[in-house]
Amino acid sequence: MSTAPYTYILLGSCFSQHMSRHMTRQGIPHLTNPSGTLFNPESIRTTVTQALSTRRSPLPMFYDHDMREWRCWWANTQFRSHQREECEAQVSAALDRLGQGLHTARRLFVTLGTNVCYRLKEGGLTVTNCQRQADRLFQEYTLTLPETTEILDDTVQILHQANPELQITFTVSPYRYRKYGLHQSQLSKAVLHLAIDQTCRRHAPYTDYFPAYEIMIDELRDYQYYAPDGLHPSPQATEIIWNRLCKYLQSHQ
Repeated sequence: MSTAPYTYILLGSCFSQHMSRHMTRQGIPHLTNPSGTLFNPESIRTTVTQALSTRRSPLPMFYDHDMREWRCWWANTQFRSHQREECEAQVSAALDRLGQGLHTARRLFVTLGTNVCYRLKEGGLTVTNCQRQADRLFQEYTLTLPETTEILDDTVQILHQANPELQITFTVSPYRYRKYGLHQSQLSKAVLHLAIDQTCRRHAPYTDYFPAYEIMIDELRDYQYYAPDGLHPSPQATEIIWNRLCKYLQSHQ
């Protein structure tokens, strides 16, 4: 399977999708979350590892009895089929596309949303997407700072080994997770910030940080810059952050 070369690849939370839309509008070759949105560091490491592996681990599939279709715990809900083999092929194709892109891209944006993960109570598998299944199937757990740093460090090493020319830019999503409580959301962001800082120090000069979170929280503090839910950035806010990102890229050529 061949694919066109990508200048940029974006992995991570839904904020990646916002920046992707701007890149599409500008005609910039890029690839965004081919297997679905990724919210936490563990899900990103799993996806990168599988995409770059020459001997991919068997995909964790399950049958959704309500929908009567097969799905994958490492992919978005859009990957589904009444035939297991077809669903596996869909996810594998997305991972192949990512793997090929990572070998040739100039820059990878990794947007972290939270340090909260979910694992299946039966078997202990950490899932990338809960697939709208019953809460009783999962155990919620929070990555500590050492765990988060170790995961990011491991991810960077895997990426650098595959593509030594790849520049990795970390960001933290401005989205606030009210589900966990605003205080817990802030603690989560703090862990991500600290882990990213340690990772960038350790892996300079091919890692850096773009302050999307700080622009939203510190500069665009008024609620006019938020969507009606008071949690997501508004189109105006994403436009401002996009313009800042363009200037950042121009100064880091």
